[in-house]
Amino acid sequence: MDRLSNTVRPYAWGSTTAIPELLGTAPTGEPQAEMWMGAHPGAPSRVTRPAGAEPASSGPVEQSLTDVIAAAPERELGTAAVRAFGPRLPFLLKLLAAGAPLSLQVHPDLAQAQQGFADEERRGVPVDAPHRTYKDANHKPELICALTPFEGLCGFRRPAEAAGLIAALGVDSLKPYVDLLRARPEDGALREVLTAILTADPDEMAHTVAEAAEAAQRLGGVHAPYAQIARHHPGDPGVIAAMLLNHVRLQPGEAMFLGAGVPHAYLGGLGVEIMANSDNVLRCGLTPKHVDVPELLRVVRFEATEPGILRPEAAPGGEELYETPVDEFRLSRYVLPPGGAPADLSVAAPQILLCTAGTPQAGEVTLAPGESVFVPADETVEVSGTGTLFRATVVI
Repeated sequence: MDRLSNTVRPYAWGSTTAIPELLGTAPTGEPQAEMWMGAHPGAPSRVTRPAGAEPASSGPVEQSLTDVIAAAPERELGTAAVRAFGPRLPFLLKLLAAGAPLSLQVHPDLAQAQQGFADEERRGVPVDAPHRTYKDANHKPELICALTPFEGLCGFRRPAEAAGLIAALGVDSLKPYVDLLRARPEDGALREVLTAILTADPDEMAHTVAEAAEAAQRLGGVHAPYAQIARHHPGDPGVIAAMLLNHVRLQPGEAMFLGAGVPHAYLGGLGVEIMANSDNVLRCGLTPKHVDVPELLRVVRFEATEPGILRPEAAPGGEELYETPVDEFRLSRYVLPPGGAPADLSVAAPQILLCTAGTPQAGEVTLAPGESVFVPADETVEVSGTGTLFRATVVI
């Protein structure tokens, strides 16, 4: 197996302290938002392996995990994973530390991603263009598991519930939205109100958001999260759109699955996130980036849902599994007690093991919090010692 050297992304919304506290390092004063573990081309993990068979180049050198997998995909990923997902690691594992609200966003399903990517390729839209919507042809389901108390938004509220939340603000310019939410069938109400919010006159919406933020601050309670969002994103229509969504609080060990078409945003906290390896994001607000309203409205599923908090389910060998309906990733947890028997994690698929507490051992490698290893398919690996390990692999 390979100890991973990982990149921390300094996005502006990141916490300045959460990841350093986990790693036991001093904060730099700059945001540290995400630590990436995997073979995403934007920031692949690095491993140290022999460079080759020639004597002059046979010493160990640092290589990207992307290059290692590309050189021998079946050896690293296993035949079944390559057959199912192609010659690439199909998931990306992260430590995510939100110190401020992320953008309100939604992800396409696989068919929508393939269609949208092909369309933009055909029209010659550069992949790095700020108005480009589809960066690749893959879907991007996600799972976030809280390491600390974690807040987010996930899925639409019942229209009547959203109407009550908004009406309580007492803002005259929001009354038409309240009336729509109370009068229309559920899917029509949500679609019509979100469309109206995203297409409203920017100056008028900025004034409405300011009034709503002031009222939310005054009322507190269930309105407090929206005052906080508005402090970070003053005048943004996403502040009002956020009131249409369920507000979720996760306790450590609890998780939330985010499927295609479900609007969501993370508000604060530290967690382990895993996702299909894709960059396809359609933003609804809380961002200065491009918002493709027509495509967003095509992709969003306008149905009220319960946020569905996940708790790990016991599996054989001490594994605690977070069950999801996708094959590109499978996330589980091992809480290793003092004096416990080793657990055999050998499997015919690629794995990344991440330590979040204690000093457990993966094979002969001792891990500290925030450290991780890549385990190629079919490699024998036992975990032992004391601590908490997250296991990321695929379903084959």
